[in-house]
Parts: sequence; structure tokens; C-alpha cells
Amino acid sequence: MLIHSIEQQDRTGAEVVVYLRLAARLSHVFWVTLCGLLAAGAGSSRSILTLGEALLVWWRPILTCGLVMAVVFQAFGLYGPAMFGRQWRLRPLALACAAGFLLILALRFFSPALHQLGYGGLAAWFGMTLTALSLQRVLAHWVIGHLVRRGRGLGKAVIVGRTESGSRLADFMLEHADLRHRLIGYADDRAERSRHGMAGIPYLGTIADLEALVRAGGAQLILIALPWAAVERMGSIIRDLRRLPVTLLLAPDMAAFHFAHNRITPVAGLPMFNISELPLSGWSPLVKRLEDIALSALALLLFSPLMLLTAVLIKLDSPGPVLFRQKRYGYNNRLIEVFKFRSMYTEMTDHHAASQTTRHDPRVTRVGRFIRKTSIDELPQLFNVLGGSMSMVGPRPHAKATKAAGVLFEEAVDEYTSRHRVKPGITGWAQVKGYRGETDTLEKIEKRVAYDLEYIENWSLWFDLYILALTPLAVLGGEAAY
Repeated sequence: MLIHSIEQQDRTGAEVVVYLRLAARLSHVFWVTLCGLLAAGAGSSRSILTLGEALLVWWRPILTCGLVMAVVFQAFGLYGPAMFGRQWRLRPLALACAAGFLLILALRFFSPALHQLGYGGLAAWFGMTLTALSLQRVLAHWVIGHLVRRGRGLGKAVIVGRTESGSRLADFMLEHADLRHRLIGYADDRAERSRHGMAGIPYLGTIADLEALVRAGGAQLILIALPWAAVERMGSIIRDLRRLPVTLLLAPDMAAFHFAHNRITPVAGLPMFNISELPLSGWSPLVKRLEDIALSALALLLFSPLMLLTAVLIKLDSPGPVLFRQKRYGYNNRLIEVFKFRSMYTEMTDHHAASQTTRHDPRVTRVGRFIRKTSIDELPQLFNVLGGSMSMVGPRPHAKATKAAGVLFEEAVDEYTSRHRVKPGITGWAQVKGYRGETDTLEKIEKRVAYDLEYIENWSLWFDLYILALTPLAVLGGEAAY
């Protein structure tokens, strides 16, 4: 109803955006305060009379904490443009809640009422608040998605120029649409351009028609998607449109986003397209290394009985060493020695992986077939992680001669060596997505590389933990490894 009334009155969405942001702030203050009062009341007494008296004591400091939390949420960007998008945004919400309650924990020492709440009450307050705000965000995500799918929006956007860049821009906006702007069509002065559609959106007419549309309140955002080489024509159109009560934006050459991955980095205040950057920078390398040391040491402690049993079974099953060592590509394309439990007969071992393992491969031993299927053969790589040549999570290391459909990996995919910008891992994003085991087609290695690059571009500690949590399911439910 809100969106419908806005469209009926031909109002701009800017004012409504302000109201929605204010409503979000007030709702957050409400939930923080309510959850705090519930936590305080539950911890005070079972007596209704005493509970009421306790709430009279607590409501002022708890309401103050609710206002403080809204300020913290503002600092964490929860009320920025992303709140109108279709992303879940639960992780930033959790981080903001944690930061806010750390601040409340410090405020306890200055408030006698909060000090009486105790650590148990504070923990209950945090848990209820995070749950309530997460459910609110999930509901908002569903509502926004529903409205966007129905083509509703707070404002109407128009693209100027039926060009290749305009077509790419239209596709991008339709795919990543949010509640703030609804793409309603495109305008172009050139008659021959109007005969054909553009990305499924309608032709609205010439620039003069667009001016009339804006003055009638039919558009609030204009995106100019003309070739940057057409400076004179672009200048003429900008001079005409900048006189109108409308937001006017000059769209970049959308072809650049194919390389820049939709990211912009300011350099000396000037925005630049970000083509590539260090995958791990700042504190990230240290955080990931500490993660690797802690998790690999813990895993070695937990799996040492299984590893000892596996070593004994390998010795009993066939003659030869327990461990298999193989040179593989690691960080920065350097060769590292990777450890595995031996799963093949010693005389048939392929040290360069020139021939990939296939189903019912005669080179694989009886024990080897089981440990490959369950990925137990990978456990010795925990020593690689502890030593620093590998990571718990990252692109899987491949041997020098590994091929897909008879073609070397680095020849099959142009961006293959980009995987080596980080340390290889025991498990990875591609593996939990189902791309583990034999790569007998070019499509499989292309998909594997695509997921590896997606992991590198979006690395975080939480992403690593998420992948580690999914790994057992991928191992137990997968059929690709043999």
C-alpha cells in the first residue's frame, strides 16, 4: 500500500527513504528496549508486583541503551543503501549487535541498575535482541524481494542511450534491482535505435519526451549510458537534463565491470575501477594464519587415532610407505611438497598425476579406495597447514601434469593461475559446491576455477568457517571422489 500510494501521488522516493530509515531506527530501539526489559524482568523475580517495580527502575537505562545501539548500528552502516537491497545482511547485523553490547557491558560500571542485571541477564538480552532483529531483517528481505519481483519501487529510473553500455547497465539493474529505483525504460534521440528493444525494457521516446516525463513526475533518476567518446552529444544532453528536478548520473562504461567485478577504489579521492588486489591485506594474513594454526593443531589432536589406524591398515594392505609425497603448485605458483596417505600400489604410483584416477582404477588399493572416498587420505595435509605451506581452506593444490579432457589445467582456463594468489587448502569453496575428484571435462575445471576465484575475492574468517562446516556434508554426500 505504501508503494502504491507513492506512485499514485507522483512523489519522489527520497522522502520515503528518509521515513523508512527513521522507521528502521525506531524499530531497532524498540526491540532492544523490549528485549532488555524482558531480560531484566525475567531475572528479577517471579512476583508480578516486584517485576513491575523492577521495570520502573530499569526502563530509563535500558531505553538509553536502545538509543546507544541505534548509534552503533548507524556507525556500522545498517541504515545505508544496502538496507533496501535483497541481500540478507545478517552478518553485519550480528557484528553491530556484538559491538553494541560490548559498549553496554562497559556502561554497566556507570549504571547501578544495569549493574544489577548481571552477566546472565546481559547474555539473555543479547540473544533475544539478535534473534528479534534477525527475524525482522528476514521479514524485510522477503518483503523487499516480493515488491521488486512485482516491479515496484520507491523511484523510477530511465536510461539514456540505446548502446552496448546501456544494454549492460539495464541487465545489471534488472538483476540487482532493489527497492529504491525501478527501471521503467530507456530514451534515445536516434530514431533507428528506437525500433529495437533493449534488455526487455520499453522505449520511452526522445530526450524531449524524457523531459516531459520528468516534469510530470514520472521519473526521478536518469542514467546516461552514452559512449564516453561522444563528448559533444553527451554534453548537450547533460545541459538539457541538468535543469530538471531529477537525479542525473553518468554511468561508467559497463564493459569495464567485466574486469573490475563491480568494485571501485578511491585513489587520492579519485574513483578507480578495481581490477585486482591483494586477496589478503592488513590483518587478514595474520588472522588466517592464526586460524590455520589453531584448527590444524586441534584437528591433529582429534584425528590422531584415526590417522594411526589408517597408517596401520595401509601397511597391512600393501607393501610400501604409508605417506605419499607429491609436488604441487602452491602460493604464488611455487612448488610445495604435499603429504597424503598412500592410496595406490607403490609400483603404480603416479607422482606427476599425468593420469587422473578414475572409477574402479586398478592402481588404487582396497584401503586406498575407502580413504579416497572419505577424504581420509587428505588428513596428513594438516602437517602442511601447520608448517605454513597450505591453509585449512583455499583452492585445492593440483599436481604439475594434471589435465582436464586431455588439456593441462593452466591451458584449459585462462585465469587458472589466479588461484595461486593465496595458499592452497585442504578443502575449498569449489569442493563443498560439488567439484571434487576427477575433472574429466573442461566445464568441471572451469567451474572449479570460478568457485576458487569467488572464494579469493570474498574471503573472510566467517566464510572459512562456513566452508569447514559444509565440508563433512560434501564428503559424505559426494560421489565424485574415487
